[in-house]
Amino acid sequence: MGHGVPHSCAVTSSNGSDAADTREWFPMRVTYNRELKVKSCLDELGIENFLPMQYKIVDDRKGRRMQRVPAIHNLLFIHSDEDTLTTLKRTQRGLEPLRYMTRPLAGVPGMKEIIRVPHLQMENFMRVATIDDERVMFLDYNDFIARPGRKVRITEGLFAGVEGVVKRIKNNRHVVVQIEGVAAVAITYVPANCLTAVEEDDDK
Repeated sequence: MGHGVPHSCAVTSSNGSDAADTREWFPMRVTYNRELKVKSCLDELGIENFLPMQYKIVDDRKGRRMQRVPAIHNLLFIHSDEDTLTTLKRTQRGLEPLRYMTRPLAGVPGMKEIIRVPHLQMENFMRVATIDDERVMFLDYNDFIARPGRKVRITEGLFAGVEGVVKRIKNNRHVVVQIEGVAAVAITYVPANCLTAVEEDDDK
């Protein structure tokens, strides 16, 4: 997922990778479809990030062809600490398009909190989102995805170890791996004998 485009930005930040690692995964909105430019700047700064990519048929001046493009528009995941990330957003011209994603703060009406993704949940999502396979399908996150389902772990094959929720999409059973309120990716055609139930949520 290291595909980017040349972009100029000053390198003035560290990646926070010292012994006391306080980094977290932040899902960030990127305005005006500038995901690749922002990723390029983060790469130059040495800031770990993840931009889901997929192959799509595109039409341009070169004609119709397969091209690797962002799978989810205006979304980028960044592994950093909040202070560093906030400073970078304010001081690095190439990172101005970044916006924190928020959700209502439980028990405090009218207040919101910045969304952070637990490390195990992020690793589970990246495991699927980095595989180029026709069975992987990125989904628009909506109320359907948020509905409960049977949590399972895939036990065999290319996706062995991945945890997700069984959902029916267009009458077919899929294993959906989601980051709540942010993004979702589905694996199609997983045989029932390759699934085992997961009783508890251990990704926090």
